[in-house]
Amino acid sequence: MEEATQFTCNGDTLVGILALPSEVARTGVVIIVGGPQYRAGSHRQFVLLARALAAAGYAVLRFDYRGMGDSSGAQRNFESVSDDIAVAVNQLQTRVPSVQRIVLWGLCDAASAALLYCQTQPDARISGLCLLNPWVRSEASLAKTQVKHYYTQRLRQKEFWFKLLSGKVGLQALQGLWHKLRLSSGPRTDAATETLLFQKRMALAWQGFKGNILLILSGDDYTAKEFLEYTATDSSWQGHLARVGLTRHDIANVDHTFSNAAARQQVEQITLNWLAR
Repeated sequence: MEEATQFTCNGDTLVGILALPSEVARTGVVIIVGGPQYRAGSHRQFVLLARALAAAGYAVLRFDYRGMGDSSGAQRNFESVSDDIAVAVNQLQTRVPSVQRIVLWGLCDAASAALLYCQTQPDARISGLCLLNPWVRSEASLAKTQVKHYYTQRLRQKEFWFKLLSGKVGLQALQGLWHKLRLSSGPRTDAATETLLFQKRMALAWQGFKGNILLILSGDDYTAKEFLEYTATDSSWQGHLARVGLTRHDIANVDHTFSNAAARQQVEQITLNWLAR
């Protein structure tokens, strides 16, 4: 069964949809929305996920942040939605009092928002985090990923060198490669740019979280590759893939949002199996 629900956050009204199982639910899932989109998700991904989880016995809430979808207030980015997540968790427990533990499920910068919530306001009710292709992007991390996974492959192709020697690869393309190389070796300190701060906060939450983490990564996605590149070389993420309670799944040949039916269903099954354990 699905029900609409409204709740307030710092004076603004948030709108959500509850997907309720037929039996008593002990575990609830709050689906956090990533990017400038609303509670349905790309290709109705969150609608279908919520229904699949509810059919398996979990209470699920998907909702709009302030300033998005049907919720009121000023629009904000993923670094400023911890209050929204907090009231959504409260609302799920209020509407479904049998829920004793809650999992946060997020894709892309929603995964980042889930970690930032745990770092900003630790919540004992959160027993698990399901994180898909977490967003750690900075200019340097994107450039490094592009150099490794795009430009390096291009330089190994005979076609590239043929075009270069025949003048079909212009000076602008070579300048683009040089620019990416410079960015990829740029500074990695918090003082370098304000946007690096959230990655450090994510790392603190990852290392300090007491519950279980499910990490799902797309094989054909720069965001996932950036996450692996960044966390493998940044000291604040040292040993992150060896943490106790981590389950990792890499799904080959799928895009950032798992947009085809087979990939979407695979994510649903991985999530269900992890929740059951």
